[in-house]
Amino acid sequence: MNKFKINIQGMTCTGCEEHVAVVLENVGAKNIEASFRRGEAVFELPDNIGVESAKKAIDKAKYQPGEIEEIQSEEKMVLGDEGDYDLLIIGSGGAAFSAAIKSVEYGAKVAMIERGTVGGTCVNIGCVPSKTLLRAGEINHLAKVNPFIGLQTSAGEVKLAPLVKQKDELVSELRKQKYVNLIDEYGFDLIDGEAKFVDVNTVEVNGKKLSAKRFLIATGASPSLPPISGLEEVDYLTSTTLLELKKVPKRLTVIGSGYIGMELGQLFHNLGSEVTLMQRSERLLKEYDPEISEAIEKALIEQGINLVKGATFERVEQEGQIKKVHVTVDGKEKVVESEQLLVATGRRPNTDTLNLSAAGVEVGNRKEILINDYARTSNEKIYAAGDVTLGPQFVYVAAYEGGIVSDNAIGGLNKKLDLSVVPGVTFTNPSIATVGLTEEQAKEQGYEVKTSVLPLDAVPRAIVNRETTGVFKLVADANTLKVLGVHIVSENAGEVIYAATLAVKFGLTVEDLKESLAPYLTMAEGLKLAALTFDKDVSKLSCCAG
Repeated sequence: MNKFKINIQGMTCTGCEEHVAVVLENVGAKNIEASFRRGEAVFELPDNIGVESAKKAIDKAKYQPGEIEEIQSEEKMVLGDEGDYDLLIIGSGGAAFSAAIKSVEYGAKVAMIERGTVGGTCVNIGCVPSKTLLRAGEINHLAKVNPFIGLQTSAGEVKLAPLVKQKDELVSELRKQKYVNLIDEYGFDLIDGEAKFVDVNTVEVNGKKLSAKRFLIATGASPSLPPISGLEEVDYLTSTTLLELKKVPKRLTVIGSGYIGMELGQLFHNLGSEVTLMQRSERLLKEYDPEISEAIEKALIEQGINLVKGATFERVEQEGQIKKVHVTVDGKEKVVESEQLLVATGRRPNTDTLNLSAAGVEVGNRKEILINDYARTSNEKIYAAGDVTLGPQFVYVAAYEGGIVSDNAIGGLNKKLDLSVVPGVTFTNPSIATVGLTEEQAKEQGYEVKTSVLPLDAVPRAIVNRETTGVFKLVADANTLKVLGVHIVSENAGEVIYAATLAVKFGLTVEDLKESLAPYLTMAEGLKLAALTFDKDVSKLSCCAG
C-alpha cells in the first residue's frame, strides 16, 4: 500500500468529509482520513491503483483536488531486540504518562526519568492545588459578600496554614492515584535522576548511560522572570511558592495579569488580601476578543481588585518586608507597596540541562523544543510533547500529544497533531472560556464574519444567581453560519465550553444551535440565546421561546 495526502477545496462540514471518504473508498482507497478543517484527505492505495484515479473521483464529486503528496510511512517498531528501552521518556507529567501507558499497551519496554517529584506541574503545583484553593476563596468571598436580601452570612479571618495543609494532602492523594500507582500497574521503569543526552541514541542518568530506540522529552516549563531592575534582589513569589504561604498577606502585588496572575490574584483577594494586578499592556487579555477583556476587567474592578495597566516597570526594591514596585503609567511615576510580590509573567521551557545539542535537537529562540506535525524533533528518533514545546499550556493538550507520540514512535501510525480546536479556561469568578477563532483571527484567515454578543444579564441563570457581569460571544462564517469560535465570561463558563467545542470541532452552524433544546436555567442556555441573538432581540422573548 502507498500512502498519499491530497489537498481538497470545497469541503465545508463533516458531511463533506464522509462524501470524500466514500468516493475514495469506491476507487479502492483504505484507511481514509478526510478533514474539512485542514482541507485535505490522507489515504492508502494498493500498488496497482494509480493516485490519479483518486483525484478524478474527488473532482467528479464536485470538490476541487489540489496538490498530491506521497507520505513515507514509518514502519512499526520491532520491539525489544536491541538497546535498553524501546521508549525512554524524560519527565513524568501528563504527556509522559499518556505516552508511557499507550506504549506499554503496544508491548514496548518503557522507562521514565524524573529529577524531581513524579506527576509534573498540574497535579503538584498547578491545576490541582490552585483550583482547590480557588474554591476555598470563592466560599470565603460569598460568605463575606452575597447578593441575597435576608441572608446573614459572614466570614472570619482566614487561617491559611490549615487550608494549605488540606491542599497538600489532596495533592499527595491525587499524585498517588493518578501517577505513582500507575507505574507498577502498567509495568514501566521509573528512574530517579537528571537526564542529559550524550549522543543521538543515548542519555546519561546518575553516571549511567541508557540507550533507546525512541525518546520523548516531556520536561515541562517553569515560571520565567521579566527583565526588571532589582527583581532578583527581592523576596518575590512565583505561582509555586505563593501556594505554600502560611499566612494571608495584607497586600499582594502581582506583576503580570494573564490567566495565572488573574487566578492567583483573585484567590488572595477572596482570602482577604488587598490585591493589585499590574501589566504592560493597555488591555487585559489582549489576545482575546475585546468584549471578553472588557467583561472580566469590569468584574475584577467591581470585586475591588486594583488594576494597573499600561505600566512601564522601572525597578523593584525591598525595605524590610515591604516590596516596592516603581512604574510609570501615562507619564507619571507611581510606587506600589505590598508585603508580598507575585511574579506571573509567563513560563520558560525546561531544556537547559538536557544537552540537546549532543542529540541534534533544535530549539527556538525561547529554548522551546521545535517539533513537526507528528511531534518529532529535528532528530527523527526524538519526540517532544507538552509545555516544553510552548504549545497550548494545558495538561489535556500534553496528554493528547503524549498519546500521539506513542502512536507514531512505537506504533508507526504517522498521526498528525491536530490542535485546531483547543478549549481554554481561566478559573476566575466569573470564569473565562474560549474555543476556536476570535473575530480578528477569523478575519485574518479570510472569513467574512458575523458575530453575536449577548450580555450576561440576558441569560436567565445569571439573573437568578444575581451575578450578571459577563458575556457570550459567537463568531460565525457569514456565508455558511458555521460556528468558528465561542467566547464566554460567566460563572461555570468552563462547563459550557465543552458543548461549544463540539460545535466548533464538528462544524455545527448557528441554526444547529438554535434548533437544539437547551435546559432552562442553565448557563449553557446562553449558547442558544447567543445564537438566537443573530436575528432576534432575546429580551423580547418569553422564557425558553425561540
